[in-house]
Amino acid sequence: MIRIRGLCKTFVLHNQGGAELPVLRNVCLDVDPGECVALDGASGIGKSTLLKCIYGNYRVSSGSVLVNGSEVAGATAQSLLRLRSEIVGYVSQFLRVIPRVPAIDIVAEAAEREADARHLAEQMLLRLRIPMRLWGVPPATFSGGEQQRVNLARTFIRPKPLLLLDEPTAALDTANRITVVSLINEARAAGAAILGVFHDFKMRDAVATRVVDLAACAP
Repeated sequence: MIRIRGLCKTFVLHNQGGAELPVLRNVCLDVDPGECVALDGASGIGKSTLLKCIYGNYRVSSGSVLVNGSEVAGATAQSLLRLRSEIVGYVSQFLRVIPRVPAIDIVAEAAEREADARHLAEQMLLRLRIPMRLWGVPPATFSGGEQQRVNLARTFIRPKPLLLLDEPTAALDTANRITVVSLINEARAAGAAILGVFHDFKMRDAVATRVVDLAACAP
């Protein structure tokens, strides 16, 4: 599902005279359907950057990033939108949504089937313990943990072949962490390929089939 070869990412700091900051160098990594790979390594090594390169938020400096056989590096905006709509789900620590849109509509919009989208959204919000009184409220007013759960609900409401998870439980309590563990393991059992960053080692050990040190991904 993911095949990365020779991926390099360098940031150019234009506000510092064009100084270059290399973050990823010659990364090679494969992730297959039905496995959950946890990225390990020191803070700042580029774990979140790698996820953003795979999702297409960051353009790679060089190298190849194949997702389900399609090249992400250099892909057009239209190709990236199609890939995200059909193949890749992405959970970050933060929820970015259109202002004034109720939480239930944000989750329902991501469902695959329009006919029962609202019902599925209700079930997902209940499972992630978002109180019903908040369903009609825009998430911009929510706490960090509530926003993260809306983000999770939006991602898991529609099964996708690939999930990218960047600290998916960073702002959650124990009960909701357990729920997210179940959601991740259910997705993997259904055949999804999962690549994630988990600073919570208990969380990582509960979902990961393989732990990869990012520093070792550069031969």
